[in-house]
Amino acid sequence: MPRTELKVELIRHTLTPEELVALAARLCYSRATVESLRERVSSQDQTRFVERVMGMGHESVLEHASFTFAVEGVSRVLLAQLTRHRLASFSVQSQRYVSDAEGFNYILPPQIEALGPEAAAEYNRQMRTIHDWYLGWQEKLSTGEHGNEDARFVLPGACETRLLVTMNARELRHFFSLRMCSRAQWEIRALATAMHRACMEIAPLLFADAGPGCLRGACPEGEKSCGRAGHIRREREALLAELKQKKQDENKE
Repeated sequence: MPRTELKVELIRHTLTPEELVALAARLCYSRATVESLRERVSSQDQTRFVERVMGMGHESVLEHASFTFAVEGVSRVLLAQLTRHRLASFSVQSQRYVSDAEGFNYILPPQIEALGPEAAAEYNRQMRTIHDWYLGWQEKLSTGEHGNEDARFVLPGACETRLLVTMNARELRHFFSLRMCSRAQWEIRALATAMHRACMEIAPLLFADAGPGCLRGACPEGEKSCGRAGHIRREREALLAELKQKKQDENKE
C-alpha cells in the first residue's frame, strides 16, 4: 500500500479557447455574420478586446471554452471538497466496483510527515490496519449482494482516488478564486495551482489574473486575511515572466 502524490494532466481542451471567447463576445456586440467575425478574430490580435470584455464582467462568453483534467494521487477528503463545485463534470474511480483487496494507495498529510519519521511510520501502520479491517469485512460479506460496497465503509478519507474533471473557463476562474487562496485546504490548493498552471500554458489571456481575490484588489477575506497578498502577487508575476520566456524560447526554435 504505497503513499502516492498528486498528478494533474490537462488531457483535452477547446481548440483556441481565447479566439472562441473573442468570437462569442464580438457576436454579442456586432451585426456582422459569424463567418466574417471568425475571419476577423483569427486574423487580428484579440488581447485588448478580450481583456476589456472580461474587465466589464461579461463572463458568460468564457463558458464556451472547456478544459478536462486527469487527476491522480488525491484523497477522498479532497473529492468531497471538489464535488461542491457543481458546475463541473466528474467521473470518479468507484470504490464499489473497484476492489482494494490488494491494498490501497493513500495520501500522507504534510503536517503529519513534518512531525518526523516516527509519526509517518505510525500513520503508515494505521493504513495497514485499516486495510486488514477492509479485508476482514470483504471476507465476511463475500456471500452477500453488497459485500464490496459495504466493506468500503471502513476505508479512510486518505484513500487515493482517480478522476476526470471538466470545467468551463468561467467556472475554473471561480474555482481558482476560492481554492488557490492561502486559506484553502492544502491538498485542494495544490490541485488548483497545478490546474491553473496547465490552463496558463494554453490560454494565458483567460487566466492571467485568475486566483485568489488579492491578485485583483483587496483581500475579500477581511479580518481573516493571511496577510500574504504581496507575496502572492510576486509569485504570479514570476509565473507570467517564466511563461513569457518559455514562449520566446519556443519561438526561437
